[in-house]
Amino acid sequence: MANRTDPSAKNIHGTNPQNLVEKIVRSKIYQHTYWKDQCFGLTAETLVDRAMELDHLGGTFGGNRKPSPFICLVMKMLQIQPEKDIVVEFIKNDEYKYVRILGAFYLRLTGTDVDVYRYLEPLYNDYRKLRRKLADGQFTLTHVDEVIDELLTKDYSCDIALPRIKKRWTIEQIGLLDPRKSVLEDDFEEEEEKEDNGQLEDGLEDGEKDYYHGRSPTRERERDRRRDSHRHRDRDNDRDYDRERGRGRERDRDRDRDRDIHRERDRDRDRDRYRLREEKEYGRDREREREREGRERERRDRDRGRRRSRSRSRSRDRKDRGEPKKKKEKKEKKDDGTDHPDPEIAEANRLRASLGLKPLKL
Repeated sequence: MANRTDPSAKNIHGTNPQNLVEKIVRSKIYQHTYWKDQCFGLTAETLVDRAMELDHLGGTFGGNRKPSPFICLVMKMLQIQPEKDIVVEFIKNDEYKYVRILGAFYLRLTGTDVDVYRYLEPLYNDYRKLRRKLADGQFTLTHVDEVIDELLTKDYSCDIALPRIKKRWTIEQIGLLDPRKSVLEDDFEEEEEKEDNGQLEDGLEDGEKDYYHGRSPTRERERDRRRDSHRHRDRDNDRDYDRERGRGRERDRDRDRDRDIHRERDRDRDRDRYRLREEKEYGRDREREREREGRERERRDRDRGRRRSRSRSRSRDRKDRGEPKKKKEKKEKKDDGTDHPDPEIAEANRLRASLGLKPLKL
C-alpha cells in the first residue's frame, strides 16, 4: 500500500508516474530504510521539510547500489504528484538550492517541453556550489548551472533515464518559445555602444556628436552578426546533443546486445542442465525397469521351479500309490490259482473261488 501511486494522480507520458524510474532502481528505493522511515506518509506540504534537510544530490551508490535521499524524494513526488504551482515554487526558491534542484529534476521528468525550457533555462544564472555523491560513494563538487545543463542536454541523470524533449529551435519555429536571450547580452551591448560612442566623440567635432549618439547601421549589423553567432552556437550545441544522443543510443544497443547474449547463454546453460537432468532421470528409469524385469524373471523362474517340484512330487505320490495295488493284484492272482497254466486246473480254481474254497495246488 505504501508503494502505490496516488489514485488521483494522472498518467505521465502515457504511463504510471513511478514507471519513469527503472524497476531495479525502484525496487532498491522501496527496500531502503530512508524510504520506509522518512518518506512514509509524506504529503505535498510535509515534503518541503524533508527537501530542506537535503545536503547532497545523487542517484545510487556503493557496491549494492543504495539509493540517495535525493532520489527517494524524487520517487515520492512521482508517487503523490504535487500540483504544478508547488513545483514552480520549489524551482523559484532562492534560499535552499537543493529544493530548487529537486523541483527542477521533477519538472524535467513530468513537464512538457515548453515548461522545461521556460522554468529551467533561467537557472543557468545560478552558480552556487552543490555536493554530488558518485557511484563509488565519494563526494564531488558541482554547480547548479551544471546540473541544469545536464538535465537539458543529457539522456541520464542520477541513474534515471530522462524523457525525450524537442530541440529548442524547433519549438521556436513553432512559436511556443521566444529566442533565448542571455542575461549578459545587454551589458555587452551597452559596453560596445560606450566604446563606439567614445571613439566617435574623440574623432568628430562637437556639432556632429549628437548625430552619432543614435543607432548606426554598422552597430546594428554587428549586433545582428553577434545574435547569429549565438544562434549558430545553439545549433552547434544541438548538434553535439544529437551526437551524444546517438552515442547513447549506440550504447543502449550494445547494452541490449550484451543482455541478449547473456540471456542466450543462460538459456543454453538451462537447456544443458535440463538435458543432463532428463538423461539422468531416463537412466534411472531404465535401471528401475531392468531391476523390475529382473525381479519378475526371478519370480517366474521361482514359480516355474515350484511347479516342477510339485509336479514331480505328485508323480512320485502317484507311483507310490499305484505299485502296491499292482503287487496285490498279482498276489491275488497268484493266490486264486486262476492263472494256472493248465486250463482245467484254472477252471476248477475259479469254481472253488466262487464257492469260497481254497484253490488246488498241483
